[in-house]
Amino acid sequence: MNPGKNKIAFAIGAHPDDIEFKMAGTLLLLKEAGWEIHYMNLANGCCGSTRHPRRRLIQIRADEARRAAEILNAEFHPSLCNDLEILYDLKLLRRLAAIIREVQPRLVLTHPPVDYLEDHTNTCRLVVSAVFAREMPNFRTVPPRKPVEHETTVYHCMPHGLCDQLRRPVHPEFFINTTGVQDLMRKAQWAHQSQFEWLEKSQGMESIVKSMEEASLAVGKISRKFQHAEGWWRHLHYGFCPPDLDPLTRDLARWTCKPKRKSTV
Repeated sequence: MNPGKNKIAFAIGAHPDDIEFKMAGTLLLLKEAGWEIHYMNLANGCCGSTRHPRRRLIQIRADEARRAAEILNAEFHPSLCNDLEILYDLKLLRRLAAIIREVQPRLVLTHPPVDYLEDHTNTCRLVVSAVFAREMPNFRTVPPRKPVEHETTVYHCMPHGLCDQLRRPVHPEFFINTTGVQDLMRKAQWAHQSQFEWLEKSQGMESIVKSMEEASLAVGKISRKFQHAEGWWRHLHYGFCPPDLDPLTRDLARWTCKPKRKSTV
């Protein structure tokens, strides 16, 4: 095992700005804790506008996502498909598995298995399967990449609206205090300028930055300890890592708290 690759964290979201909404604070703290961080959106954001034509919008949103990754000081990876085409199929799984083998992350951040949008839940499924297949020599990736043998821990962020598809409240396993990195999170969110008008029309959000801050304040309130926070669950360890391997709470211990009540997902 290459000692230089022991601390690589990979955030994988569905669309441009999903990482900024739910994962960026934790990603920034991992960077501060000495981790190399990577950033990827599976979809290119092509449906996120009523004003720009599709081809132009894909370029705009790619530029915005790349700028956001630069602000977060993360390595950027291009998208693989269109919006609403994040489907759990073999073609997309082979491509994502190849990227997982190239990056060789020891820690992966992604969407939860419950959320309001299928693009989010399918991203979760694809990421989990791609990480699981990292060591399998008989699973062919596109492009071909050799299997890699290492432990990887997968974590799931909070769903949009802090509830599942049936509006039932969801509480995380633990909280990460993002209060100290809010300014940088705002800058990364501001990079997605094309979304301000779209989200106001489609989801009634006056400002995506304001919405991000309201969401992190809501999670912080649930924690009963932090002003701003992101909530997380650790994926079941089978096929990924030892049962007690939890690098996120280990390396971010001074930013972490666990709720007294039982978590739900």
